[in-house]
Amino acid sequence: MEYKDYYKIMGLSRSATPEDIKRAYRKLSRQFHPDISKEKNAEARFKEIGEAYEVLKDPEKRAAYDQLGANWKAGQDFRPPPKWNTGAEHAGRGFEWEFSTGGPSAGSDYSDFFETLFRRGFDSGAAGRRSRSAFQAKGQDHHAKIQIDLEDAYHGATRTVNLQVSQTDGRGQVTTRQHQITFKVPQGVRPGQRIRLGGQGAPGTGGGEPGDLYLEVEFSPHALYRVDKHDVYLDLPVAPWEAALGAEVTAPTPSGQVELKIPPNSATGRKLRLKGRGLPGATPGDFYFVLQMVTPSADSGSAKTFYDSMARHFKTFSPRARLNGDR
Repeated sequence: MEYKDYYKIMGLSRSATPEDIKRAYRKLSRQFHPDISKEKNAEARFKEIGEAYEVLKDPEKRAAYDQLGANWKAGQDFRPPPKWNTGAEHAGRGFEWEFSTGGPSAGSDYSDFFETLFRRGFDSGAAGRRSRSAFQAKGQDHHAKIQIDLEDAYHGATRTVNLQVSQTDGRGQVTTRQHQITFKVPQGVRPGQRIRLGGQGAPGTGGGEPGDLYLEVEFSPHALYRVDKHDVYLDLPVAPWEAALGAEVTAPTPSGQVELKIPPNSATGRKLRLKGRGLPGATPGDFYFVLQMVTPSADSGSAKTFYDSMARHFKTFSPRARLNGDR
């Protein structure tokens, strides 16, 4: 079994403070996260870093590990020395290790070295005392879908929702209860993404920490806008003369009113783009105005006379020419 130098793995000295350890873990876990790192050994390094952090962040585990001494070298064949863990017993709580099933190096991802030291039972040799390995499991994660307003994704917001949570009573009957939570909607969140609320899931077992709650985001139907991935669309009504002659109009967007130029000879369905004005993000989407022709009603004598004059003036115009195969 190979010895693991957890200080070397995290680039720390043995005198590192808890803050030093936390900073090193944050930096290295970002650097070698398999989802973003380009390193060939990123996944292995990520697990190795997580295991080292699991030991060094915990005062009891670190104290026990430090008893092994500083003379061991990484990769060296290792066997735990007799009574190596007696110092931890003297802390007064016995040797009770806590493991998180959702941590950076969960379950079977721990090395043989870690398993030997921290997963198995211990015998200190002291009369009348025994060490024990206690498993404290993190609670299950919960999931729920929520609806937010499109404007929340543009500006960010704090919202409160009531969720229905199923539970079993003392008679084995399934009931529901209200779970009210307040959460922050991050700017730029998109449909299908999840908001993580730490510690809002199911309680842990054996005193373990609770699970997390993941809120999957959906947008509420909007009276004006529709969303396609990261782009946002608005059907913009225009009058025939605005489409034909061009015009400057005021139009709404989720981030405020804008002045928009309608190009001359625009047709229904034409899209006018505002680059980068869709859903915010590292790569923001675009905002599209889709022109929709709206004609006044011929509900008066003067209006009918006007439409008659238009028909005579544009008598060669055929709106269905393409349907008839004309070019």
